[in-house]
Amino acid sequence: MSQASSPSSFSDRYAQRGVSSSKEEVHRVVDKLDRGLFPGAFCKIGEDVLTRDPERCAVIHADGSGTKSTLAYLHYRETGDPSAFRKTAQDSIVMNIDDLLCIGATRGILISSTVNRNARAIPGEALAELIQGTESFLETLRAHGFGVHSGGGETADVGDLTPTVTVDSCAVVVMPRKEVVDNAAICPGLCIIGLASSGQATYETFENSGIGSNGLTSARHDLLSPYYREKYPETADAQTDPALVYCGPFRMEDPLPGSNQTVGEALLSPTRTYAPIITRLLKEDRAAIRGLVHCSGGGQTKCLRFGTGVHIIKDRLLPIPPIFREIQKASGTQTEEMFRVYNMGHRMEIYCLPEAAEGIIAKIQSFGVAAQVVGRTEATERSDGKNHVSILHEGETYNYA
Repeated sequence: MSQASSPSSFSDRYAQRGVSSSKEEVHRVVDKLDRGLFPGAFCKIGEDVLTRDPERCAVIHADGSGTKSTLAYLHYRETGDPSAFRKTAQDSIVMNIDDLLCIGATRGILISSTVNRNARAIPGEALAELIQGTESFLETLRAHGFGVHSGGGETADVGDLTPTVTVDSCAVVVMPRKEVVDNAAICPGLCIIGLASSGQATYETFENSGIGSNGLTSARHDLLSPYYREKYPETADAQTDPALVYCGPFRMEDPLPGSNQTVGEALLSPTRTYAPIITRLLKEDRAAIRGLVHCSGGGQTKCLRFGTGVHIIKDRLLPIPPIFREIQKASGTQTEEMFRVYNMGHRMEIYCLPEAAEGIIAKIQSFGVAAQVVGRTEATERSDGKNHVSILHEGETYNYA
């Protein structure tokens, strides 16, 4: 059975919470702007205006932990333990560096973080965890061969702007143009390798639920109970219909069905970085890699924006982790929307020559990360030549364009 979908056909549950999975309104503006030296790349790449070297290029990238910081705040208020903010620091960094991985940047990266806080809600001990967590995570990345360095940061006390805390980062890198991974090279005839978002990598000290940092506004409201709405009203938008605010069945300390984690542990799982893995692959298998896609905003449909004239078919997805199955169960969200909002089990995709897939997968698995060929690329079937995506899951086909 086949189901066609477009952003307008989805339930408006996500939009009613003041967020957008597709960011169509943003793309309507930015897609008309200059796309840089490599218009098909995952990130905008510009000239090296610092040294004026014509053989190099420069990238500046900004992202953050989003509303995932709210979960660390809830944990802190409930337990008095500020350590969860270390995970939030990692979330913000990874959302930057894993995007940069998709253009081939693995060294010479300078990163700066900005913490906007309400000092009454986020005192010194919590702030210390954010700052120390940032430095500790960067040190871990360097120990695994990824060249990232701290450029300091900024802490702003802005109680009038945020009732709790936001954590954002900005990364800058100058790199040789010849090393850029340009997703314009994504074409028909490639294998798609998916790298699992859950489990425990060799470079991690914890089990990861796979949740990442996308869709957390809906995830926490759909899973967590009205207890949090009543006790911590500062963690929700007052303009949102109360029926959509903390309307789930769980407290954070409750076990997550089908998992060894509690609901809180699963939601707070820091976003996994694939930096150690991709750094190695770009050294050893660059000739076979045609594109890299970080399945962040847009989930499994993020790939729509890359390559030209391709039909992206995903028909062998990795198992869906318990956290996503429980979100869907608690919220009643349609499967087609789940694939658009969440990574659903893999958060990094490698588009490569088919003959290289087996060797690449073996190297990924050596890091303790599950990986497999999740699909392939074929020529587009659209009369206008545009990209489209088909996801085959449990006997259903979901089409996105």
